[in-house]
Amino acid sequence: MQESTLSVSFPSGKTVIVPYGTPINTLLSNFTERAEHILAVRVNNEVNSLDKRLEINSNLEPVLDSSKDGALVYRRSLCLMLAAAAHKLYPLSRLLCGHSLGYGYYYTLETGKTVEKEEITALEAEMRSIVMSNLPINTQFLSYAEAIRLFEGLGLAETRRQLNYFCPPRVRINSINGFSDLYFGPLVPSTGFLKIFDLMPYGKGFLLRFPKSSAPESLPAFVDQPKLFEIYSRYKEWGKRIGVTSAASLNKLINERRINDFVEITELFQQKQFADIADKIAKSGEVRVVLIAGPSSSGKTTSAKKLALELEAIGYQPKVISLDCYYVGRDRNPKDEDGNYDYECLEALDISLINDNLLDLFAGREVTIPSYNFANGERYYEDKNKMHLDANDILIMEGIHGLNDKLTPRIQSGLKFKIYLSALTQLNLDDHNRISTSDNRLIRRIVRDAQFRGKSAANTISMWPSVQKGEQEHIFPFQNNADAILNTALDYELAVLKVYAEPLLRCVNPMQKEYSEACRLLSFLNNFSPIAPTAVPPRSIMREFIGGSAFHY
Repeated sequence: MQESTLSVSFPSGKTVIVPYGTPINTLLSNFTERAEHILAVRVNNEVNSLDKRLEINSNLEPVLDSSKDGALVYRRSLCLMLAAAAHKLYPLSRLLCGHSLGYGYYYTLETGKTVEKEEITALEAEMRSIVMSNLPINTQFLSYAEAIRLFEGLGLAETRRQLNYFCPPRVRINSINGFSDLYFGPLVPSTGFLKIFDLMPYGKGFLLRFPKSSAPESLPAFVDQPKLFEIYSRYKEWGKRIGVTSAASLNKLINERRINDFVEITELFQQKQFADIADKIAKSGEVRVVLIAGPSSSGKTTSAKKLALELEAIGYQPKVISLDCYYVGRDRNPKDEDGNYDYECLEALDISLINDNLLDLFAGREVTIPSYNFANGERYYEDKNKMHLDANDILIMEGIHGLNDKLTPRIQSGLKFKIYLSALTQLNLDDHNRISTSDNRLIRRIVRDAQFRGKSAANTISMWPSVQKGEQEHIFPFQNNADAILNTALDYELAVLKVYAEPLLRCVNPMQKEYSEACRLLSFLNNFSPIAPTAVPPRSIMREFIGGSAFHY
């Protein structure tokens, strides 16, 4: 029997009784935060739009513009507003959302022609007009047949194609002033919330720039990443050549049982990048140590092993060392502001010992490489870890600080070759919905932590913000120092990871704070048809996360 009234609780401890079906936006005065900063609301730990109607007893929490969830709502809404503006001004031009670059998303046209500065200026003016008009952003459900007709009429080809593989009986549609699109998460209630943005010419397209969650009322200074952009552009061009650029085109291969060839092609293309880097190292003539760095779950360990094979194929004898071996130990390890051991800061490593060992090795002396016991937080040594370098030996060291010159200040620059890893897929979900590199890595991490570390999805999700904070401080600022950037993403991988991740994410329950993120990731993974893990080659980077690798870890 349906209850006529509901009990609704707020973070302050206040509880009110409201009628069944009450819209959330009528209850905002019960929060202590100002309404203009509330972009959405958590309902029993699930993020919902403000027009959501309550149907069960609920605990409500505001999603503020200064939070991660709030930033996602804001950016998603900006993308819809840009798409609406582009459709109005250039209805025959297909606008494509690409990867992130700094605090912005890169957009191009399907034609490949450069977007002219005048067009970008007109787009921004139209967007600001939409903001000034404070138009409502409506959410409605259409039948499957109605959604198909809508997307065909709007020329949203990839969104329409995806409905061949994602076939719900009703489809949630988001609309602004007659333009409709499909987005995978809550949006702000109206365009008046979207005041802080900028369109900036870049490459053949432009950047849609947005604020940091930590400073939602201003745009950060732009920091260019030309090497990363070059890698993305190369992969995007490759995707176009082979005809796989979206979730729909990947799902088509899976549906037609042609995915095994694509898996092999994808692996070969990535392996070619390892071979090219090995050749570049060889041509330098004097490199003695290769330093590999990248954010969490970028595949550092497997990348080091795959590069070692390529170097061995051209005459080197590579030796791989993890920087984790050089932790100073808990008695000397710095702590963060919360009093926890900070294993991600540079000072957690014994910089002096690293440089001593390298200089001794380069001089032909034998050294004993330390090991580290994570259980008791102590360094130890074993005779089996004695090492020396012959004339054709080369060291590979992997760890998060590899690109920071403060790690190896006593080593001449000519002796070092630095590689930055990024899991940068060239796929989009559709024209206007991108695939986040961070989400890709988080799903990798959820699967690996469950497979090898006994952690639940909720555990991994809960520590992810601190991981990202460490990356922002210790890895991303140094990526332009790299001599080469290697993309470790495989365009089929999310369809494999889905098999492992979905059961883990479904175990996160609504009483856990991590529930909203689990719901968002499940919604994201729903865009992919599954690929059987048996399709993954034994030396693939994917095996680092799902198991069954031919490499020993």
